[in-house]
Amino acid sequence: MVTFETYLVIIECQQHIKNQISQMEFKTDAKTNYTLIQPENGPLSAKMAAELRQKVNELLEHNSTNFIIDLKQQPEMAIEAGIALLELHHQLYENGHSMVFINLQEAVLQSMKKEQLHLSLNLSPTLIEAIDIISMEILERDILNES
Repeated sequence: MVTFETYLVIIECQQHIKNQISQMEFKTDAKTNYTLIQPENGPLSAKMAAELRQKVNELLEHNSTNFIIDLKQQPEMAIEAGIALLELHHQLYENGHSMVFINLQEAVLQSMKKEQLHLSLNLSPTLIEAIDIISMEILERDILNES
């Protein structure tokens, strides 16, 4: 038989679990040619990658077209997350958008290299270089569309 005290502990545990799995928070900063997205602290998990994809899709609906993802708060990365990021990257490029990842922690960079994701993703050490990449890709798309 479950006592009232046990029931309260169960309710408290359920609330704690619910708080733990609540949606990831992202800071966004929309600029003229790109939107900067900064995930909150934590490892780059498959869950975070899925929520990042959801956030990007929401921003696409509001006319954001190019994205810089700042990963300075992510100390490590799950392989599943890397694959999800690669899929998101391909989805964006197939639709004429750009995506660049900046400020990767060493462990995240090494995980990407181990899975050879760095060969397909746009990685940049700084925001300035990421802006340059996006600017060049916009120019390239404009030139190709004129042909």
